[in-house]
Amino acid sequence: MSERAIQPICAFDIGKDGKPIPINSAWPSAEAGSDVAYRWLHFDTAEDALGVWTEEFLPPSAHTALRQAETRPRCTHVEEGLILNLRGVNLNPGEEADDMVSLRLWVTKGLVVSARIRKVWALDEIRQKMERGEAPKSIDLFLAELTFGLTQRIERIAVKLEEEADAIEEDALARPKDVSEILAQCRQSVIKLRRFIRPQKEALVALADNQAWPLEPRAAAMLSETANKTTRTVEALDATHDRLLATQDHLDILHASALGRNSYVLSVVAAIFLPLGFLTGLFGINVGGMPGVESPMGFWIVTGGSAVIGIALFAIFRFAKWL
Repeated sequence: MSERAIQPICAFDIGKDGKPIPINSAWPSAEAGSDVAYRWLHFDTAEDALGVWTEEFLPPSAHTALRQAETRPRCTHVEEGLILNLRGVNLNPGEEADDMVSLRLWVTKGLVVSARIRKVWALDEIRQKMERGEAPKSIDLFLAELTFGLTQRIERIAVKLEEEADAIEEDALARPKDVSEILAQCRQSVIKLRRFIRPQKEALVALADNQAWPLEPRAAAMLSETANKTTRTVEALDATHDRLLATQDHLDILHASALGRNSYVLSVVAAIFLPLGFLTGLFGINVGGMPGVESPMGFWIVTGGSAVIGIALFAIFRFAKWL
C-alpha cells in the first residue's frame, strides 16, 4: 500500500515565541506538539486527498464544512471547535472584485485548518509573513489579523463604489442617456457585496463579543474594531444602494416624461389630421354625384378648405393651452 500524501498550500507550526516552522510531513496530523502554540494547515478544496484527510483527523461537522461547494458567512461553535466561513473581495487577476471568494476555517485551541477555492489575498499575506519568519503568536491574533485584512480590502471596494455613485449622480444630471449601463453595473456590484457582507458582519460581531469563541483581550479589541469597520461598510453599501436606486428612479422619470411628451405631441398631431383625413377620404370615393368633379378649381378648393380647417384646429388647441 502506497504512503498517503497530501499537498497543502502551506503548513506551519507556530512556536510559543511566535516563530513559524514549516511542516514538511507528507501526511500532517491535526495535532500540534506540546512546544507549539498552534498549527496552521491551509488547503485548496480541489486537493484530491483533502476529503480523506479531513475525515481522518476532523469531526464530521468540520469535514462537511470545509468541503462545501457553496458557503455563507457564519460563525458557529460545534464539537469543541469553531466553524468560521468568511468572504473576501476577489482581487485575483482578470476577476471582478464583487465576485467574492470564500474561505472556510475550522479552529480549535491548537489548530487552524483553512480551505479555499480561489486565492484569498488577506490569507496569502499571512502566509507570506510566515515564510519571512513572522506570525501571529496565537490563534486569536491569527483570526484578528485575517478578519482585519479581509475587511480592509472590502472597505476599499466599498469606497470605490461610493465614488462611482458620485460620478453617476453627476452624469445623470448632465448626460442622462449615457449612464444607464454603468449604473446597472454599479448596482449589480453593490447587490453582490451586500449579499455576503451583511451576514459576515453578524459573524464577526458574534466572534468579537465572545459569543462563539473566547478571545484574549488584545484579539477581542482588534476583532471588535474589525466588526465596527464591517458595520460601517454595510451602512456605506446600503447608502450607495439607495443613492443608485434614487438615480435610477430619476432616469426612469426622465424617460417616462420624454415618452409622455412625445405621445402627447403625436396625439395632438393625430387630432389635427383626423378631420383632414376624413375629408380626403370622403372626397376620394369614386361614386357619381361627387361635387366639384367637373370644376377645374375643385382640387384647390378642397386643399384650401383643408388648410383652413387645420389652421383653425391648431389655433383652438393653442387657445385651450393643449399646445
